Amino acid sequence: MDQLEKVEKIREKTGVTYEEAKAALEAAGGDVLDALVYLESKGKIKEPEVSVYTTETGSDSSEEFRQAAKSYDDASKETFGDQVRKFMKWCGRMIQKGCENFFIVERKQEEMVTMPIIVLILLLCFAFWIVLPLMIVGLFCGFRYHFKGAITRSVDVNYACDKAAEAAESIKQEFTK
Repeated sequence: MDQLEKVEKIREKTGVTYEEAKAALEAAGGDVLDALVYLESKGKIKEPEVSVYTTETGSDSSEEFRQAAKSYDDASKETFGDQVRKFMKWCGRMIQKGCENFFIVERKQEEMVTMPIIVLILLLCFAFWIVLPLMIVGLFCGFRYHFKGAITRSVDVNYACDKAAEAAESIKQEFTK
């Protein structure tokens, strides 16, 4: 890099005049970095500003920030008791839905048994190996199963029950032939 290029580089970095940059370069013996230090020591350019950023909350943090941090911490601290309460509320809603909807067993268009779905679920949980085979055998003996209540609005479970009954009937017809 020749003398002119060095002077131009100093001018770009510092914003001093051509004469000041040339004098600083001569005083530094041709070294650009030393020329920049020389200009800084003479007060021709201002020293770089030092900025500090921290994530620590200190005494100079604003009160608003401290309150926001506290409310965030309070909201994120969910205790075991809170989780148990949420689970119990969920269980209560499921039991309520199980009591509002019914499972109907009918044969030859006559209702034989009507029970809340919660009873069916409990029977399936505690006597699965007895209840499920009885229901399957019941399909082959002409029993049909239906659901009544709000559950049929969101999912058409009765369609699946009818298809199962029709499949059992067709298997029974093929077997008797």
